Amino acid sequence: MSGPDKPKVIGEEWSDERVKSYLDLTPWDRSINADYFVLSRAYESMRAEDFERFISFFVEAGRDLNAEDEHGATILDRVARHRRSAEYARVLESAGAQKKAAAGN
Repeated sequence: MSGPDKPKVIGEEWSDERVKSYLDLTPWDRSINADYFVLSRAYESMRAEDFERFISFFVEAGRDLNAEDEHGATILDRVARHRRSAEYARVLESAGAQKKAAAGN
C-alpha cells in the first residue's frame, strides 16, 4: 500500500527468491494459460534486468515461453507492441520466444 506513511519505492533491488516467486503465481481464471499469466505478471512488475533473471529461471523450470493468451498471442507479441519495451523483447528473443500473432490481428 502506498500513501503518505509509505513512500513508493522505485528501482528497488529484487532478490533471486523474490524474482523466482513469480513462478508460483496462478491465474484466477482457469481458462488463462498459466505460463502466459506468469510471464505477463513478471513483465508488468519487473525492471528489465530482473525480468531477464526471471526468464532464465522460467526456462530452467521447463515453462513455455511461447504460451498464448486467449487471443492466440504470445508474450513477445504483447511486448513488441510497446515502444518502451525493446529490452524486454530482446530478453525474450534471446531466450527463444517467438511472435505468433499475424500482422493486423
